Amino acid sequence: MREDQIQVRVRYSETDQMGVVYHGSYIPYFEIGRVEWLRKLGVSYKSMEEDGIALPIVSMHINYKKPARYDELLTVKTKLKKHASVKIEFDCKIENENGELLTTAHFILVFVDIKNGRPISPPDYIKTILEKFESEE
Repeated sequence: MREDQIQVRVRYSETDQMGVVYHGSYIPYFEIGRVEWLRKLGVSYKSMEEDGIALPIVSMHINYKKPARYDELLTVKTKLKKHASVKIEFDCKIENENGELLTTAHFILVFVDIKNGRPISPPDYIKTILEKFESEE
């Protein structure tokens, strides 16, 4: 599974007075996509944190193409782009119910030791999952 998708319904609190999704509301949508991408592979953020590992965003680029609106059912697509020794990169996009592309994004996250805040290699079980994708290409 190199790419995954999940659906999210736009809530009223995520919009402005015109019913358009506020630009900052997209970041949690993308987070849901990344978290669920990992969860479907058997990796949970909670278990990583219990193991002393965090996965903060160190870079993100979001391109807004069309607005999402209140009560729309959005599809968040998350794709593993690449991974390196301590980093993992995702390309993401959001489409509306009509399949129109609304937003694209690129995220770089780094595996970090929670105790000292320094980058670390991912645990072996995560490396194994990520390396599987390399062998499929």
